[in-house]
Amino acid sequence: MTTTRTKPEPPPAAVAADAHWAAKMDRLRARTLAETTFVICDDTEVRTRFQRAQRNLEVTQAFAKDHPGDSEAATDAATAQTAYDEAKTAYDQVAIPLRFRALPRTALEALYKQHQPSESESDEGKQWADSFPAALIAAASVDGMSEDEARELLSSWSLVEADAMFNAAYSVQNTTRADLGKG
Repeated sequence: MTTTRTKPEPPPAAVAADAHWAAKMDRLRARTLAETTFVICDDTEVRTRFQRAQRNLEVTQAFAKDHPGDSEAATDAATAQTAYDEAKTAYDQVAIPLRFRALPRTALEALYKQHQPSESESDEGKQWADSFPAALIAAASVDGMSEDEARELLSSWSLVEADAMFNAAYSVQNTTRADLGKG
């Protein structure tokens, strides 16, 4: 007996309610998983300059938008844009971005299962084994960070920075891009 995989037909009721159901399912199947970027910038002067330029740009653009006839506001916004562009270029040259992507549900569940807390860890209130953070970071890394590399960084960085990297990899697993509308 041979079997062939065919695309299942949409339910007749769904087609009746939405004639474009097949196209909608194609779009749902083509969705990519959520991603986030965790950026490290050790140069505080460059980071501060970039953050200030970003805030100044937002303020001057908002003011210019609220005062369309004010040529000075438009000039200030243009000047702020130039300062922002320069600060962003300097920031991008020294910053280190790490990208993380949400895992498919089954992969994340398997990772949880693989890194369940021991009985003593569970008694301490831990949700997962100590090996989980490095495993999750490696699995979610878009850049190809290995589990050994993640473990190295987690153990050599300060607690706050190590937690921030883990939180970036973990939080993208809980990112939703769906809205529950009222119909």
